Amino acid sequence: MPASLENEADDARPHVDIQDDPEQAPHAEDPSSPGMRNSKGWDGKLRVPKSALVANPEALSDPEYSDDENVLPGEEIKADEDLLEDEESDTDEIMCSHSRIHSISSLRLERFKKVARICLRQNNIQTMDGLSSLATTLQDLDLYDNLIQHIRGLDELVNLTSLDLSFNKIKHIKHINHLKELKELFLVANKISKIENLEGLEKLTSLELGSNRIREIKNLDTLQNLEELWLAKNKITELAGLGGLPHLRLLSIQSNRISDLSPLKEVLTLEELYISHNALESLSGIEENVNLRVLDITSNTITSLKGLGPLKKLEEVWASYNRIADFADVERELKDKEDLTTVYLEGNPLQLRGPALYRNKVRLALPQVKQIDATFVRV
Repeated sequence: MPASLENEADDARPHVDIQDDPEQAPHAEDPSSPGMRNSKGWDGKLRVPKSALVANPEALSDPEYSDDENVLPGEEIKADEDLLEDEESDTDEIMCSHSRIHSISSLRLERFKKVARICLRQNNIQTMDGLSSLATTLQDLDLYDNLIQHIRGLDELVNLTSLDLSFNKIKHIKHINHLKELKELFLVANKISKIENLEGLEKLTSLELGSNRIREIKNLDTLQNLEELWLAKNKITELAGLGGLPHLRLLSIQSNRISDLSPLKEVLTLEELYISHNALESLSGIEENVNLRVLDITSNTITSLKGLGPLKKLEEVWASYNRIADFADVERELKDKEDLTTVYLEGNPLQLRGPALYRNKVRLALPQVKQIDATFVRV
């Protein structure tokens, strides 16, 4: 920089004259940066108006000025291997998120003998090498939001009970079915198009595959203890493939393309169903799911709550932004639900048609309810 500034007056080089008055700078394309461009565009030299306030003016006048000697102190980023230098060797938890870590191996984790949980969220990790030394103690591995493309390096981590590889770049589920102790698996927001290679995970209770590219629910039959299945924001069109899950309690399948609820008769254990933002026009087919406590059908095109009659255990019904127009229909299907505490019905014709009387009408139809939409009912 100093060399180019020193030669500012050299007429042999193309340049733009610097004016005391920024507004008079010739050919300035950006008035806020006078003299920064000539008629042919950027000329590769830094231009500073004489009126500018410069923190280190000697850089403009002293040809001997050295950037290396006068550099201002900035943020010092430690090498990966130094990040854990203050950790006790007997710590049972390592938390190092958003630290620009590139290499797990460089963290030298072998010096820690009792680590049960590692959280390295929001880093730049591409591979999972360097974890084998923790095989006997590590139970919880969280690598959420990194740059991992392939599931590798977990061969010896047979004691893992929780694995979070969400927000990475994984395309295929592989090399995890040897993790016999695994109870929770999170693969949210990757590039997975197929549910596969989960055989052997007999202790798995929660599987999260939201925000992927999955079109079909399949290959889950071996997960005999699965209780929670999260599949929101995929491209699923049918609720098939759930019949082999005898303990499934929660199904989250929002923002897909479901239009038929009848396959749910194969999962009578369901207690919570989240199926908002789909293609439902009716609740036909849900009648046999008598164990449901929570039902979210927000943002579909349902015109009636018919089908909820047999569901006596309902506690919460979220049905906003559908096409329900009849208060009598709501009363008929929900009034006998003694445990019902919460209903959401805003955005339906029955609310939009008379918003001033809407809440009172719901209270009269459902006197047991304690919350209508986001507002609690006054006693």
